[in-house]
Amino acid sequence: QTQLMESGGGSVQAGGSLRLSCASSGKRRGIDCMAWFREAPGKGREAVAAGDNFASIYYADSVKGRFIISYDRHEKTVTLQMNALKPEDTAIYYCASREKYCYSEDYDDPTGYDTWGPGTQVTVSS
Repeated sequence: QTQLMESGGGSVQAGGSLRLSCASSGKRRGIDCMAWFREAPGKGREAVAAGDNFASIYYADSVKGRFIISYDRHEKTVTLQMNALKPEDTAIYYCASREKYCYSEDYDDPTGYDTWGPGTQVTVSS
C-alpha cells in the first residue's frame, strides 16, 4: 500500500515563497499521477497542480505563473514551489496520487485519487 507524507508548510507574508514536498513510501506503482490539492476554511477541496511520470503537468489557473510542480520519477516524490504567495492561498495543502496518468480533463477531480497525505498548513498573511 502506498503512503504519502507532506512537509514544508508554514506561515509567510504575502509575496513570499514556500516549498512543499510529498514523499511516497510503501508499494511503488509503475504509473501514477501525483497532485496537490488545497482546502481553505468553508471551501471545497481544490486542485492546485498535478504531474505524472510521463512529464504531463497541469496547473489551476489561480496559480499559473506562481507555482511550480516537480515530479521525481525515481524517488516518487513531488514538490510544489510556491512563489508570490497571496492571502487567498491560505489553506491546508494535500498531496494525492492515483494509479493512472494525469489528464487535463480529470486531474482536478479529488474523487479520482485513492491515496492522500494528512495535509500541511500554509498561511499567508497580508
